[in-house]
Amino acid sequence: MNQETSGPDQAFQPSQPEPPARPPRQPVFNLPPALFATLLLLILIYVGQSLLPGDGLDWFLFNFGFIPLRYAVSLAEQGPQLYWTPVTYSLLHGSIEHIVFNGLWLMAFGAPVVRRIGAFRFVVFWVLSAVASAALHAALNWGSEGLLIGASGVVSGLMGAACRFAFPSGRAGPRPAHLNPRLSVPQAMRSRTVIIFMLFWLIGNALIAVGVPLVGDGSQEIAWDAHIGGFVFGFFLFAFFDRKPPEEPAPYPDDELQS
Repeated sequence: MNQETSGPDQAFQPSQPEPPARPPRQPVFNLPPALFATLLLLILIYVGQSLLPGDGLDWFLFNFGFIPLRYAVSLAEQGPQLYWTPVTYSLLHGSIEHIVFNGLWLMAFGAPVVRRIGAFRFVVFWVLSAVASAALHAALNWGSEGLLIGASGVVSGLMGAACRFAFPSGRAGPRPAHLNPRLSVPQAMRSRTVIIFMLFWLIGNALIAVGVPLVGDGSQEIAWDAHIGGFVFGFFLFAFFDRKPPEEPAPYPDDELQS
């Protein structure tokens, strides 16, 4: 009778190694919920106003867009629009190109700012930077009947805020931009990366001011002064909205702004 025997090599077969775990998938757009909700709101408002007939659209823009003339006449001649339009104009856009352009810049600079200051402070920042942008525009266009709409002033405010923390200094290893320490105004003004960014930004707005279009239809006027108002607000007053970043790095690999 043949009897099968198991030798030591057969009795102790090594176990097969387990396949490595797959890394978690990263979303294509890793946006904070508050910023995603803001973009969705801007899109919904634009779609809604696009469905309005001509007279309805004129009424909508008149009641929610910013007009400097409202502040150059007596209050007795005014309606209540002067109280909310310094904010609501920032939620309106005049074309698909307008909202896409602002949306892309909002994602780029809004993401690190929102992650750093949180949703509530982001909303307050939006409101006050919109008011600051409208205020400078009104001061330089006093009594104008022109209509101001668009989030460009707020986006410029976010750019100014980002200059205080979001650009890598090169002194430390790479990490999410919202975890960087906040620079003081003098420190930011000594940063070569910040200075180069600000110079390009100022040159772009100077070209817009003299009528050179940087993108899109040059027949549409761009409120460069509102951009300046928003940027100055964000750059100099960001410290009032800032909070201490968390000690432990959070998994946000895509929000660092590179020079």
